[in-house]
Amino acid sequence: MAHQSDLIAEDIHAYLAQHERKELLRFLTCGNVDDGKSTLIGRLLHDSKMIYEDQLAAIRKDSSKFGTTGDDFDPALLMDGLQAEREQGITIDVAYRYFSTTRRKFIIADTPGHEQYTRNMATGASTCDLAIILIDARHGVQTQTRRHSYIVSLLGIRHVIVAINKMDLKDYSEATFEAIKGDYLAFAQHLSIPDIRFLPLSALKGDNVVNPSVHMPWFKGAPLMTLLDTIEIADDQNFVNPRFPVQYVNRPNLDFRGYSGTLAAGIFRKGDPITVLPSMKISRIESIVTYDGELLEAFPPQSVTLTLEDEIDVSRGDLLVRPDDLPHLSSRLIAHVVWMAEASLVPGRQYTIKHNTRTVTGSVASILHRIDVNTQAHHEVSELHLNEIGLLELSLAAPIAFDPYHVCKGTGSFIVIDRLTNVTIGAGMIVGESDRGTQAGPVTTEERVARFGQKAITLWVSGIGSELLASALERKLFDTGHPAIILDHLATEKITDQINRAGIICIVISDHNTAPADAWIIRADTSSAQQIFEDMKDRGVLTG
Repeated sequence: MAHQSDLIAEDIHAYLAQHERKELLRFLTCGNVDDGKSTLIGRLLHDSKMIYEDQLAAIRKDSSKFGTTGDDFDPALLMDGLQAEREQGITIDVAYRYFSTTRRKFIIADTPGHEQYTRNMATGASTCDLAIILIDARHGVQTQTRRHSYIVSLLGIRHVIVAINKMDLKDYSEATFEAIKGDYLAFAQHLSIPDIRFLPLSALKGDNVVNPSVHMPWFKGAPLMTLLDTIEIADDQNFVNPRFPVQYVNRPNLDFRGYSGTLAAGIFRKGDPITVLPSMKISRIESIVTYDGELLEAFPPQSVTLTLEDEIDVSRGDLLVRPDDLPHLSSRLIAHVVWMAEASLVPGRQYTIKHNTRTVTGSVASILHRIDVNTQAHHEVSELHLNEIGLLELSLAAPIAFDPYHVCKGTGSFIVIDRLTNVTIGAGMIVGESDRGTQAGPVTTEERVARFGQKAITLWVSGIGSELLASALERKLFDTGHPAIILDHLATEKITDQINRAGIICIVISDHNTAPADAWIIRADTSSAQQIFEDMKDRGVLTG
């Protein structure tokens, strides 16, 4: 394999120490469908001799079966490993590959181009320092090119290489390259990407991937591998605002109590004063402990254990900061959210918000607008659907300490988790604190419907087995997150009305058929809990 040090054979320990000290660059490939993302990464690894011989033999064998290049070697198969990906010739899930040169270590995220997999692309981009946006030279800037460029900008990726691919199919035309470059720059002037570089290449033929192209002497820039090895990323870290989220309280014995975590931003030094958020307790750093010994200072992305001079209460989810540089502390905030679930995001519904090492319950107070990532226009909507991006106002059950995302990614990002399934359904980037105040007026019926995922009604159950049916139905509703209460036949219409107004379903067990006019009358001997539950869903009573 290329770029390997002679130290491997001479002194493996010295080699591993050298490898550990290399700078790490995370990057992704994105763009429209069939622009050649997987082919580019496969060619990059192949031409830089980063593929083991058995892998190479397997890919050559599969190229005739699954490849899109006839019997020739298809580099895309190195990344597209799922059977469905090979059968359809597309990328579906994010594929990760690892390699290194004498200067850097790399983690590659090859992301899908289809619109329906936008959430996969956003997931792959969330941890990257650089993005390679591919454009097919035959088609120019496409819808997904704009979509992915916007997401890259939103996620704060500062370095973008616009790789204009398949130049061999346009006779390596400089005019084609310049025209596409102009179109992209016209679109990108509205994005927050400070470093954009353009590169003409042919991923299939290997032009300008690892070695300069002999077919494009008019291009004087460096090939892709050289760019990846030399683009400066050290200054991208925030070393100004010290932020240390506590992940774990390290208590191995009676004589040691430390607080472990990964620095999100800034520099902490031994003896520095610190403030613990949200409690606002103050102390000083007594020591900075690592596996290899104590340090005088720590900086991101180091993982360390801090000990403090004073015995104060510090728990997982707390944030250690400098007293003269406090972040925002609030339970109401504004954020961009990429929605990743089939079920729509609805204002008022309860979600779990995972911010750093802290987990709180919260809801969307309002959707300020949805963003059309193709035109960047803003649209008023009542909910967000799969793969859509919106600007939201969040209301949390407890305050969190945060910075705007552009200041610190670590304290400015969060994920949204479904409370029933524990599945991640959204990714958020905080814009700032909400200035709308904590009082937003009286609670409305619509807000209760959104919060509980149901319209409050009264069910009047009578007949043989009514108690068993009512109990089974209450259990079914409770297990699916729908609050309900069982009442006996003495419950008056006034009582059920008051409970319904609170958003709760009433199940009244009655020994006669007389019921309020707007109640559902159910015969226990001809119905089942599952039957009633499905009927409630079909008739729009259960909305979430």
